[in-house]
Amino acid sequence: MDRLFLMIGALSGGISVAAGAFGAHALRARVEPRLLEVFETGARYQMYHALALLAVAWIAGRTPGTLSTAAGWLFVAGTLLFSGSLYAMTFTGIRALGAITPLGGVCFIAGWVCLALTARGS
Repeated sequence: MDRLFLMIGALSGGISVAAGAFGAHALRARVEPRLLEVFETGARYQMYHALALLAVAWIAGRTPGTLSTAAGWLFVAGTLLFSGSLYAMTFTGIRALGAITPLGGVCFIAGWVCLALTARGS
């Protein structure tokens, strides 16, 4: 599981850098400032949780268990729901997609709780 989370975290980090560059250069002239801010929030949170996945990979390699695995999958789900909904909202302009974003936030929070409980158990 540690190698899988390492791979997903590294890929997500790279995608986040590409998204940030795309937002800064290609989107700036094409979308309204508020939507650009939304896109940048998605890229920022994706990077935070890419780094969190790298930490999960490290922890899972040393203290494997269901909580570290749950934390990793919750970070993946959170990225897809949170950042994905913000990216989709930017490209489509459909503001109702913002209703999905909090679900991703809940996944992020639950992932951090699982990570904390992993530390408690070791």
